[in-house]
Amino acid sequence: MDEAMRKEYPRPQFVRDEWINLNGEWEFEFDDRDQGIAAGWHRSRSFSRRIRVPFCYQSELSGIGTSEFHDTVWYRRFFTLPENNADRRWIAHFGAVDYEAKVWVNGRLVASHEGGHTPFSADITFAVKAGENEIVVRAQDYSRDVCLPRGKQYWKEKSELIFYTRTTGIWQSVWLEPVADTYLRSVRFTPDIDSNEIGIRTFLGGRRERISGLKLRISIAFGGEEVAEDEFAVREPEEARVIRLHDFNDHGLGRWWTPEKPNLYDVRFTLLKDGQVVDDVRSYFGMRKISVEDGKICLNNRPYYMKLVLDQGYFPGGLLTAPSGDDLRRDVELTKAMGFNGARKHQKIEDPLYLHWCDKLGLLVWGEMANAYQYSETYARRIIGEWQEAIERDYNHPCIVVWVPLNESWGVPNVLVDKRQQHHALTMYHLTKSLDPTRLVISNDGWEHLKSDIATVHDYEWRPDILERRYATAESAIGSIAQNRWIYVPGFPYEGEPVQLSEFGGISFRARGEDGEGWGYSAAKDAADFLERLTNVLRPVLRSSALQGYCYTQLTDVEQEINGLLAFDRTPKLPLETIRRLNEGRFEPSGGE
Repeated sequence: MDEAMRKEYPRPQFVRDEWINLNGEWEFEFDDRDQGIAAGWHRSRSFSRRIRVPFCYQSELSGIGTSEFHDTVWYRRFFTLPENNADRRWIAHFGAVDYEAKVWVNGRLVASHEGGHTPFSADITFAVKAGENEIVVRAQDYSRDVCLPRGKQYWKEKSELIFYTRTTGIWQSVWLEPVADTYLRSVRFTPDIDSNEIGIRTFLGGRRERISGLKLRISIAFGGEEVAEDEFAVREPEEARVIRLHDFNDHGLGRWWTPEKPNLYDVRFTLLKDGQVVDDVRSYFGMRKISVEDGKICLNNRPYYMKLVLDQGYFPGGLLTAPSGDDLRRDVELTKAMGFNGARKHQKIEDPLYLHWCDKLGLLVWGEMANAYQYSETYARRIIGEWQEAIERDYNHPCIVVWVPLNESWGVPNVLVDKRQQHHALTMYHLTKSLDPTRLVISNDGWEHLKSDIATVHDYEWRPDILERRYATAESAIGSIAQNRWIYVPGFPYEGEPVQLSEFGGISFRARGEDGEGWGYSAAKDAADFLERLTNVLRPVLRSSALQGYCYTQLTDVEQEINGLLAFDRTPKLPLETIRRLNEGRFEPSGGE
């Protein structure tokens, strides 16, 4: 069964050479009566099923593949550690477990975590031994709870409309990592292209009393050539440095990061104890700035028009989990081949490897939280905690330029009139800004904005004459009632923010005539009709002087939703070059021209 496991290193922006991959076959059990803890299932008990990690039991690649409700599930496997463990610590890493997780090693509880899309780690040194060790995971989901941050996962057994098959349990990689008694836990990069400096914060893990005698060396290279180095004595678990990059950079045409030139600096962190290397980590950053200047969205201080595609991040066989790292890279390559310079990752905190390929190949990303559907105090606590973890995980990726904590009033369905929900939406905006002031933030993407850096509109109108009139000016766009919604909540006026059409299109089409029902926001009967309809929605959008970007719905079909530019298996419905031509505004002459 291990042939289906994810084998690539799971954390490409913070790499150590030595690690143990725990993906592959695990023992597995449903616990529908929730009796496992009381019955001691975490202590040397065999489970009757087998599952392929990191695929959830609802997926085909897990080896199980059922959409039945099973909200409590258990996992078990063994791993072997070498004899030479003196002065080493062992860290267990989980990319994502949906929704709550408890982890035992050799019967001892080592971790508890809440949040279905964000990672967690545990120092398991006190629980392991040389030789064979047992790890047990209990995951608990709340499949019917509409106050759970779940994204597109449906609270009914069968998917329908815009909601898809659920994910329960482990759905991103699990791995072990040996580190020194004191080690580099994380780093944080903040580029400043205006001063050509990179701010670096470093965070140590392990025993604070062992900091004495530590030094940290930071080496920065570009294209294999070292451009800066700093070495300093470590006095505290958190340290900060600002390093000037003295290499040549001719006003953005040299080494700044853009989708067209995704330049990256390589970084090596070497932690030394009394002159001996105790930790060695490789990373990277991009020198990039996103801002709004005089009402214009700017990338690296220059106006930049965003051409995004909505990407749900679902995969045949794996649901939220890509079958392989190559599949994540392929999605980035296909997006770029169609002429898009970015993706709005919709209702999902995506696998870090996807963001790595966006960094490396050059694709802007709007990072969006997986929302709940209804408001409650429990929902507010859940989403605030998990959103903070998401920002912390992805802060260093230069590809991410916009944060979207809320979408289409999900979780705040009465935000138009409910003061509590208005305060919550404003809190999510300001919380995000407090955690990351370097990126743009949208309080509520699509409509019913309160405070946003971009005025975004969702509009699935398909008639070109109406689109042309509606987006003739920023005022007409903001004054419209797209999808029967106010764009701004009364009392929160539009203040000249740049306008983007962040969802439109959604044309359904089965290119290969497959059987079965499917839907979109408008329908094409054949390839020629599909091309004409694409042209009819893209032409007025690209010609609008009011819009500073758009996001077309969507990259691929997903289950019953057949409005992708690609089929679910990533087969293009039109030649990639044809879609690229439309995105570039190269429309074939027609009778109206």
